[in-house]
Amino acid sequence: MSEEMAAYGGSSVPRRPYKEGGPALSIVGFGGIIVMNAEQDAANGIVSWAVERGMNYFDVAPSYGDSELKLGPALAPYRKDVFLACKTGQRTRDKAEEEFNGSLKRLRTDYFDLYQLHGLIDVEKDVDRAFAKGGVMELLLDAKKAGKIRYLGFSAHTQEAALAALDRFDFDSVLFPVNFATSMNHRLEGKVLAKAAERGAARLALKALAKQRWPKDHPEKERFPKCWYEPLYEPEWAKLALRWTLSQPITAAVSPGDEGLFRLAVDTAARFKPVTPDETASLKKYAASLDPIFPEP
Repeated sequence: MSEEMAAYGGSSVPRRPYKEGGPALSIVGFGGIIVMNAEQDAANGIVSWAVERGMNYFDVAPSYGDSELKLGPALAPYRKDVFLACKTGQRTRDKAEEEFNGSLKRLRTDYFDLYQLHGLIDVEKDVDRAFAKGGVMELLLDAKKAGKIRYLGFSAHTQEAALAALDRFDFDSVLFPVNFATSMNHRLEGKVLAKAAERGAARLALKALAKQRWPKDHPEKERFPKCWYEPLYEPEWAKLALRWTLSQPITAAVSPGDEGLFRLAVDTAARFKPVTPDETASLKKYAASLDPIFPEP
């Protein structure tokens, strides 16, 4: 046990089942943006620290700068023991195939535990195109048959797109915003989580530590270059918000791209306790003053 881990009582991140019959995942996932633009030694170090703390769920995408190039070597010693999730933002088979093969190469693996349609927003432009003749789903189904993909999923930022995708195919999981401010102002995730559960799909959370849209000329914006939204950088609010997300019917929450916030998330998850009614009331009062990052459904 490392000295740093001993300082936290040797605590490690607990795990929950991905889905019935599937592997158990650490309740916080490693967001690949954490290693974007990092020196390789630094990337190796944060991945090693995460694994030592019990992390086994890693999520990345080719759109995350050089994250795949850094994560591939860093994960190499642990590949057989981790759940590696990747994504494609392409909607046609031809373009997605090039991206898929590139991700395999950069990540130094011959299969993905989870491969996802990335960022579904519009039903016609994203969902319909993905399932059309010559669409990306043709590739993903063939890759799964060939053993290059274990599970198929998608990430979505709108309720409409997520529900449409769940109607179209029996996906293994859904990666969707489960954020206190968005939920308490708009209840964005309710129908999606319910339908995913009904369809037997695992529920994975996005943006647990998002506070709101960046206010204009915010003095802290330069401090968080990897966050397109204002994150919860106040430790007590951040811990409470993450505990709220982890208290919902989900398997895991993917961390933000900022390393400091990631480490805070790991420590919070290692000591996880469900939120109390009083804590939920405090969050609801705080949420009323914020401008959530996702609109009403």
